[in-house]
Amino acid sequence: MVVGLGNPGDRYSATRHNVGFQVVDELAGRLGISFRRKLLRSYSIGKGSHGGAPLFLVKPLTFMNDSGRAVREALRESGSGPADLLVVCDSLDISPGNVRFRLQGSSGGQKGLQSIINALGTEDFMRLVIGIGRPAHKGQVVGHVLTAPRRGEAALVEEAVVRAADAVQLLLTDGPRKVMNEFNRKEPPS
Repeated sequence: MVVGLGNPGDRYSATRHNVGFQVVDELAGRLGISFRRKLLRSYSIGKGSHGGAPLFLVKPLTFMNDSGRAVREALRESGSGPADLLVVCDSLDISPGNVRFRLQGSSGGQKGLQSIINALGTEDFMRLVIGIGRPAHKGQVVGHVLTAPRRGEAALVEEAVVRAADAVQLLLTDGPRKVMNEFNRKEPPS
């Protein structure tokens, strides 16, 4: 199961915090997967396959800081567990345009990841993070994540979304080691 993190609604669609949604949307477009929302569910889900394996794409309909509830429900519906979970989200600690894959670990301060860790009771799930960079001043973090990338970084973030979708497809066909070797060392093209 691939879960993209973001905030619901048009107001947030182009913000830095919604790169996880953008990656899942890119994958859905490539693979011809449509999203649907069941009544009273806190997420939308798309079912399809890639490389002969079933694939669930999920977008929580909760706000970022409450993503864990939606992810727990989606895992239950799909019959998946944390070991089958890949969360795609933004990171302030990575330069804009960079993509990093991790098998497990702490939230690194990312509130959506922390919510998932709390809801599942484990840090043992995969994550793919897209760098959005950190603002100049600590007090600007909320404004930074909830606005669109500036012109100079927008192209880097758009390229990173495409590269992250490539990484997910590679993960599904060739496994985590290949993704780490391919994506954790590369800087975005200049």
